[in-house]
Parts: sequence; C-alpha cells; structure tokens
Amino acid sequence: MAVSLYQIAIDAHDAPALARFWTGVLDWRVLYEDDEEVVIGADEHAMPGIVLLPVPEGKTVKNRLHLDLTPDDQDAEVERIIGLGARRVDVGQGDDVTWVVLADPEGNEFCVLRPKKSLTG
Repeated sequence: MAVSLYQIAIDAHDAPALARFWTGVLDWRVLYEDDEEVVIGADEHAMPGIVLLPVPEGKTVKNRLHLDLTPDDQDAEVERIIGLGARRVDVGQGDDVTWVVLADPEGNEFCVLRPKKSLTG
C-alpha cells in the first residue's frame, strides 16, 4: 500500500480571507471553495495543496506544525509577505537564527528560511 501527502489542513476563523493571504504568499490560486472548505494550490494537479477549514474559535497557542518557505531573497520576501498581512513573531527563536518567524493574519506561525543552495551543484 502506498500513501502520498495530499493536503495540509489549516483551521481558520475566516477561511476565504486566509486563503487570499496564502494564495498571495505562494502565488497559488483558489481551486475550490464552498461553505465547508477553501482549497488552494499551484494548480489542480500539483500536490500537496492547502485546505482551509472554517472553525468558530480563534488560535490560542503556538502551532505544533508549521510551514517553512524558502525564497530566493529572504529580506525581500519577508517584507513582501508582511505587506500581504503577516507580522513578525517571537516564539523563542533567539537573535542568531537564520530564519524569520512570521504569523499569518490569524496567528499561524511559519518560517521564511534563508535561500537554499542547489542540491545539484
């Protein structure tokens, strides 16, 4: 039996608004939307995607699972993502780390890493 990662699920107080934020960050698009979920992805065939699920409660504690984004230019991407509605957060990472911790408009933490060197050379 084989298994693949299909979607990453994120609970959201305002799923459509949070979907708009993440489509802007990732240059993705909304693939499906109804009252129960909003699915976003690069396209219909690319996996994994993200599904945003409406919940009545807000976020209350630090995420145990978060997304790591790898940009070409960390400083420029951090500023661009902040312009989309993210904010810097301190989760105890200290001052000497190579990543930047941000939170989306609903408080879900994620990291913007420094650019990664090519694995092929």
